Amino acid sequence: MRKNLFLLSICALFLISCSGASKDSDRIQVGAESISEYLPLLEGQRVCILSNQTGMVTPTTHLLDTLVSLGVNVVSIMSPEHGFRGDADAGEHVSSSVDEKTGIPIRSLYDGKGGYPSEETMEEFDVLVYDLQDVGCRFYTYVTTMVKAMNRCAEFGKKMIVLDRPNPLGFYVDGPILDMQYKSGVGFIPVPIVHGMTLGELAGMANGEYWLKDSLQCDLTVIKCKNYTHADKYQLPVKPSPNLPDMRSVYLYPSMCYFEATPVSLGRGTDNPFKIYGHPDMKGYEFSFTPQSVPGAKNPPRLGELCYGVDLSVEPSIEEINEAGINLEYLVDAYTNIEMEDKTKFFRSFIELLSGRDYVRKMIHEGKSAAEIEAVWEDDVKHFIEYRRPYLLYPDNL
Repeated sequence: MRKNLFLLSICALFLISCSGASKDSDRIQVGAESISEYLPLLEGQRVCILSNQTGMVTPTTHLLDTLVSLGVNVVSIMSPEHGFRGDADAGEHVSSSVDEKTGIPIRSLYDGKGGYPSEETMEEFDVLVYDLQDVGCRFYTYVTTMVKAMNRCAEFGKKMIVLDRPNPLGFYVDGPILDMQYKSGVGFIPVPIVHGMTLGELAGMANGEYWLKDSLQCDLTVIKCKNYTHADKYQLPVKPSPNLPDMRSVYLYPSMCYFEATPVSLGRGTDNPFKIYGHPDMKGYEFSFTPQSVPGAKNPPRLGELCYGVDLSVEPSIEEINEAGINLEYLVDAYTNIEMEDKTKFFRSFIELLSGRDYVRKMIHEGKSAAEIEAVWEDDVKHFIEYRRPYLLYPDNL
């Protein structure tokens, strides 16, 4: 009887999808929408989902609620950085809890225990369904979360299903390939900073290139997006984390994140995170701002201090930002104009983890221009564009 109801559910979903086929013929559809493709893989299985607020099947329905309504046996939830509801600060420890709506336990991967699911969590399910919206940068931690989950699924013989979503930066590749001596939570696999791949494509590459621990391979299924190509500039329907509130912040993110390794504020605690930068000792700028404690940035850098700097919230244009790709001019500008007795203390060691190489810090100290630094990684970009081709699931534009 249960199996018959399960098949009826699939048939109903198929009919619904067919009825809207004409209006959806050109619309980009995320993997989570292709329910009839992955629902049979969940029949009779204990299911865990790794997701957050971005895991929407429709504009109003989350993956968790969809699966529960279809009778899928969801036994637990794993939550990434920022928590299941996506409202915690960057890097903030988030305790495990229970989803209030369904009563299903939430196993936090940001509880200070290294980001790997515990043995107890791994033993309680058969299939892991991964559905997170990435932003396309190596240092955005959802890539690391995915590969760590793949590692554990491979170790414990569990199946993993990635419900793929478009990459909002999938139309270009830029930045140096990670030197694995700087492997960390913000750089876990040897890809450029802007890799131009979806998480489903990266999962296949991690398997195919034996990047998992002990060269294991994960039992992986990727549910592809429909009507997506790498030439598309996909607009995120839900903000992926508290401090990336809109597409301008997402497009500036590959150029602005390096300020996390400096004393300079990049606007956390303001209305324009990742769209402004400044410091109390950057004199001679007309623009100023004062970071405050706000949800998603409870204790931002330069809290309560009047910072002088640059406003990127209106200019340059979106087209100019995307054409430039990673733009180190902002970082060089702040380094050049900040008043410090000892400029060697401008960067913390975190800069190597973010950039993935040691030459960015060195060349800025030597007075090199942004263009000179960016030219060093040109060969990395050319190499990776070719190296990744066997793993692309969508038409390429490069």
